[in-house]
Order: sequence, then C-alpha cells, then structure tokens
Amino acid sequence: MLRLSRHLAAGCLAVAAAFGFAAPVAAQTQIPLRVAGNFSQNTKHVDGVERPFFAGLGAASGTPLAVNYNPLDVLGIQAADSLRLLRSGAFDVMSVQIGMVARDDPFFEGLDLIGVSTTVPELRRAVESYREAFDQRLQQRFGTRVMTLWPFGPQIIYCNAPINSVRDLRGLKVRSFTPTMSALLQHLGATPVTLQFSEVYPALQRGVASCAITSATSGNTGNWPEVTTHILPLGLSGAVQGHFMTMAAWRRFSPEQQTALTREFRRMEDAMWDIATNSNGDALSCSTGGACTEHKPFRNTLVTVNEADAALVREAVGAVILPTWRDTCNRVWAQCTQTWNGTVGAARGFTIN
Repeated sequence: MLRLSRHLAAGCLAVAAAFGFAAPVAAQTQIPLRVAGNFSQNTKHVDGVERPFFAGLGAASGTPLAVNYNPLDVLGIQAADSLRLLRSGAFDVMSVQIGMVARDDPFFEGLDLIGVSTTVPELRRAVESYREAFDQRLQQRFGTRVMTLWPFGPQIIYCNAPINSVRDLRGLKVRSFTPTMSALLQHLGATPVTLQFSEVYPALQRGVASCAITSATSGNTGNWPEVTTHILPLGLSGAVQGHFMTMAAWRRFSPEQQTALTREFRRMEDAMWDIATNSNGDALSCSTGGACTEHKPFRNTLVTVNEADAALVREAVGAVILPTWRDTCNRVWAQCTQTWNGTVGAARGFTIN
C-alpha cells in the first residue's frame, strides 16, 4: 500500500508538471523572512499598509514565505541601529528611518536634506534621481538592498507653547531626527533634541522638548496634538523611509521570485507615497479644529506660514545645510559631493561647491 501511494504521488506530480500546474505555495518549503516594521504609532502606515502587505506578501508574489513581522518599538529597537542590525543578519528586512541611520553614513541623508525638497513632487524627483547611487552604496557598505523609498510627507512643526514663526524656536528644545535638521535648528537658535518617534509624545508631555517635527499624518495618528498647542505647517523635508533587505536574504530567492518581490514592494512604496500626497491635508485640518474625515479631531492653533519663514529656511540651505552635509559626507566618501550634484542637485537645481 505504501509503495502504491508513492507511485500515485509521483504520478500526480508528473501530471501537474505536464499541464503546467504549480504545487501549492503552502506545500513548498517556506523561506523565512524576519521583518522589523515601522513604529506602531504610525497606524495609517503600519496597520493600513505595512502589516497587511507582509501578511499577504507570500500569496501576492507566489513565493513560499514564513514572515515574522513586528514593529520597531514592539521589538525595542532604536531606529538609529537599523543598518547595523541588517548588516549583522539580525533581521532580513527592516523599515529604516534614513535620517536617523545617516549617522552611520552621511551619504544616505543626501536623499532628503532639510530645505532642499519641501514638497512631495520635488521630493519624488530627488528620490528617483538618487535611488541607484543610494542602492549601490547601501549594498557596498551594509550588504543590504533597497526595496522601497518613500516619505511620511512634509515635515512640520508642533509646539506645546505659542509660536508665530520659525524665529520663535530660538531658545527652545526641539525634537530632531536628522543631522541637517539639527543644523537648521541650531542656525535658528534652537537646541535640537534627538528623539525617535516613539519617544516624542512623552518628551512633549514632560517638557523634555518644547517642539517637535514630523508629518501632519504622523503627528495626528501619534496623538501629538494632545500634548501640543500650536502647529506651524512649514514644510522642511519629507522624512524619507526605506524598506531594506539583506543581500543574504535576497539570494534565497530565485530570479523569478526576486522579480515578483520587487513588483510587490514597489506597490507598497506607491501606497506610501499616496498617503504622503493625499492624507496630510486632512490630518492637518483634523489636528487644528477644521473639517475632518479620516483622522482624529483636535483643536491646536494653526499658525500661518509667512514668506519670511520660507525665505529663512532657503537662506539656511545655502549657508548651513549644504556646507555642513558636504564636509561631513566628503570626510567619509570622497565622491559624495560629485555624486549628489549629478543626482539630487541636478534634479532640484542645487550645486554644492
């Protein structure tokens, strides 16, 4: 009977092969994928896009995956450690806050320097121009490849005390999460306090920080307006994130599986760009007592952005941001400025001398 069963099984597999039928994904050996996702407080991104994406990635790509997914804060991970954790093989895929990991390689921050790309269309051009050079550097330095690059959206200022202008940040402690953001704040006379997203709410609540910078969507879903009073919607950058996969994990897949996974990750990337494009307006309105459809209602004061504020940030780009980044990056990699000028600089009309 056992011999007969084996013959029947072999015959069924032969028939399936002859007619082009694939064995069910569940019946194949599953490929493990250890994933550290974004911060759980970013519910629109994590619960709306990222978590269901990884839950369905195996079926969508036709790849037999055994995904173990948890957000960064659930795992107790500091965002600044992400590239080192990937290089060590602790995770196969991580959602990475690029501005925070730029301390390991400043070249990566060139994607989203403060004041250079302050709208979503500008930022998308910058990201696409830099993507190939970014990916090559990431593979060389950290054995990791780009799967997605996307922003939270224009980074704006939340404060727990009245402000009317960026000049009012002078003397205040302001949450920062990238080196050039800190350079801008110091230029404005503020004191930058480096905090990852999960640390900001209690910092604002306890007075560790007076103000903080994030997108309208992230601030709303993270309940920041519970502990702030004023919002200045002056776009400073985009807070570009990435989903990166180690090359060791990438090589577990066949060329066909790699193509399918690339396609699916690009779909997630597009969904994240869509949030950056379409959700921040409603989030800002909801946070400041206006019309509200998709976010939580709050009643922070909406500060009017004036041209003097925008001009001050533009002035800081040439005076502080680009020179600071140039000097830091060139010390690490001699081709840094040349590469940036030919990519982001060309796309945005900037040149670093």
